[in-house]
Amino acid sequence: MAKGIREEIKQQKEFPSREAEAILALLRTADLMQTRIAEILKPHGLSPTQYNALRILRGAGAEGLPCSEIGERMISRDPDVTRLLDRLEKRGLAVREREKEDRRVIKARIQPPGLKLLESLDRPVEQHTRALMSDFGERRLRTLIRLLDGVRSRLQGEA
Repeated sequence: MAKGIREEIKQQKEFPSREAEAILALLRTADLMQTRIAEILKPHGLSPTQYNALRILRGAGAEGLPCSEIGERMISRDPDVTRLLDRLEKRGLAVREREKEDRRVIKARIQPPGLKLLESLDRPVEQHTRALMSDFGERRLRTLIRLLDGVRSRLQGEA
């Protein structure tokens, strides 16, 4: 049986509320998931944030996206999207160009080496994801997704 969060973090006293326990369990789980994904990406010289940006750019297709929109779509918000794109551009994985119609807009696009790198990572990341979550079954996964959607909705409503 899985350890509870109190046992895992060796907390002696009770949490002040079930809500506090749930939030701490969620944060700890997200951290462990992020760490595991980072381990998969590390041999390829990518951070989870860079991987996320490349996936966003792949989804945008040949049209690309304005740099500000990449930041808005990130899983973990990176306040310095410019530096993130600098690193991807130095490796030839992405490129930025000013738009001809509106010179104020800079769009980023994924490059063939970026597409190739993502393609090589698709299977290992998907296998990890399925192995981690497959025991839950469709119904429980839908419930988990719905619950997490509700938490995010509340948080975004507070902003």
